[in-house]
Amino acid sequence: MKPDLPAAAATPAEAQWVEAELVRSLLRTARTTQLLGLFLIPIIVGVLWSDVAWPALALWSACALALAGVRFAVMRQYVRDVAPLGSAEHLAFFARYRFLWPVSAMVWGASTLLYFDRSSLADQFICWLLLAGLAMFSINALSTQLATLRAYLDTLALTALAVILWRVGAELQFRGPYYHYWIIALLLIFWEVLREAGLRLHLTHRRNFELQFRNNQLIESLTRQTQAALDAVEIKNRFLASAAHDIRQPVHALSLYADWLGSEPELVHELAPKIVESTKAVNALFDSLFDLVRLDSGKIKLNIEPVDLAQLVHDLELQYRPLAQARGLQFRVHATPGKVLSDPILLRRIVGNLLSNAVKYTERGGVLLASRAGSGGCRIEVWDTGVGIAPVHQREIFREFYKVPSHGGTEDGFGLGLYIVARLAAILGHPIDLASRPGRGTVFRLRLAPTDARLAADRAAASVAQLVSMP
Repeated sequence: MKPDLPAAAATPAEAQWVEAELVRSLLRTARTTQLLGLFLIPIIVGVLWSDVAWPALALWSACALALAGVRFAVMRQYVRDVAPLGSAEHLAFFARYRFLWPVSAMVWGASTLLYFDRSSLADQFICWLLLAGLAMFSINALSTQLATLRAYLDTLALTALAVILWRVGAELQFRGPYYHYWIIALLLIFWEVLREAGLRLHLTHRRNFELQFRNNQLIESLTRQTQAALDAVEIKNRFLASAAHDIRQPVHALSLYADWLGSEPELVHELAPKIVESTKAVNALFDSLFDLVRLDSGKIKLNIEPVDLAQLVHDLELQYRPLAQARGLQFRVHATPGKVLSDPILLRRIVGNLLSNAVKYTERGGVLLASRAGSGGCRIEVWDTGVGIAPVHQREIFREFYKVPSHGGTEDGFGLGLYIVARLAAILGHPIDLASRPGRGTVFRLRLAPTDARLAADRAAASVAQLVSMP
């Protein structure tokens, strides 16, 4: 039973790589096969010198030598221009010149015109032996490209067979010796054996290259995963160092206030607000930490439902107006009635982080929280008159642990607030825009496109998978 041809490669990239490696293997051995063919030409001429008219022998030798010269020129071009290039260039080069192999087979098959039934049996035997050896050698040289091998063998066999049939049928009218028919039978059997051997060897080559490709992919994947693990360890180490530094300050302040209060209880009215502020700072740090853990673990629970924007703005005003007033800032709101499909808890967390940043980085002036409706849908805006963000930092502030170096107050957090905002906004499908002028203030616009629950869940899962696979 003949072995089946291999199934198609799993991916286009694998298929192209395997085909290119098969071509490379063939072209690496092509020079050896050319030298063999060139070596056989004078042997054929020497064997048939006394049996064949010199014009016919010279004509065949000239054709064989010319073809050998063309093939040497093509291989020189390959070595010079194509060998260092990639898969696509190898495949394109081979597609242009693959016709040379069947043409070469035709020239060698035509050599039977010189000796079949026209020279002594001893000379015919030597010439047939040389032709059979050339055919067998082609199995090893061309088996990496099955179509080229079959084209070579078929052309060689059919050309020789055509010469024999012409001699036996047209010239001898089928009245020649019986060994002519044995030669035809042997040629057909030998042809089929070579095709079968070529197929089996080709399958071996192809499977070897497919295995090599998959091993390379596995090594690259393991290398990426190892590097990702090392990077994750480095990130966590930096995070722990940052967390220890950032938490130490408010905790140390709490300790000092507690000791002070223990020694001078009459200062309770002065120290109590400071203790409260330090406690809030610690809570805020832990809130950011827990948000990050939930995002990275994929344990965010989505509850998509209609959200009343006016009510959301009112609730956030109650929470953040006292904080703004405590810093001597105005807190204004502009609520346009409307509803949007989203997760109310996550949406409140997004806007709350934006408001917290706006209050923290504004020394004078105020903060505006607004919900608006327009042709593009509803949006929430948070304006402030704070320090602003320079253009060079505007893309970076949404990165994990990033703190604008020149901003006072960045020492009070992990640099996670806007990173969490960006991650949650991406999960809910609410694009966020930023406009800022250093020294003048900043505005964040959250465009509230309706959230699709299934797509949001897919984005949350993809966010975790991307984080895990990040090199």
